Amino acid sequence: MESRAAPSNRKPLPPLFIGQASQTPLGDLWIAVSEAGLAAVAWGRSQAEFEAWLVRRFKRPVEFNPKRTAQAATELREYLAGKRRHFTLVVDWTLLRPFQQAALRATYEIPYGETRTYKQIAERIGKPKAARAVGRAEAANPMPLVIPCHRVIGTDGKLHGYGLGEGIKTKEWLLKLEGALIA
Repeated sequence: MESRAAPSNRKPLPPLFIGQASQTPLGDLWIAVSEAGLAAVAWGRSQAEFEAWLVRRFKRPVEFNPKRTAQAATELREYLAGKRRHFTLVVDWTLLRPFQQAALRATYEIPYGETRTYKQIAERIGKPKAARAVGRAEAANPMPLVIPCHRVIGTDGKLHGYGLGEGIKTKEWLLKLEGALIA
């Protein structure tokens, strides 16, 4: 007698659609969007590395579809060229865990050209002793540039930690692009 696994009642998760913004001042950016909005922005990775990271992080299939990412690509190019100060993209907040979502929503509200400290973000979300946890949430931000984790600095006014591009050098470049005063 042949045995079959019981049919799964779970619907497969919808895919993430990926595309690219090529030849920006930071290099080629990879972009992922869900049906609900922006899911990820990355650079310094191959398409295969980006896809593998998305599958590990979000547990969803990935489809190459530049039409779905065209608006994000345009807005990111404009921002990096100094021609855009505010993104109009919808962010898919559902892809983030509750604490990270709270920290990154507070980060998202930081105006262009301004900075906040990790401590200020922790206070803003009602967790005044969670500055280090805010730092970890920022480090795992899947949508840098749009959720501007580069605008978050140390209480000492100095630049701390940035995991993308050339690290602190990239963070400093982004803040200078925005005209932010940095120590």
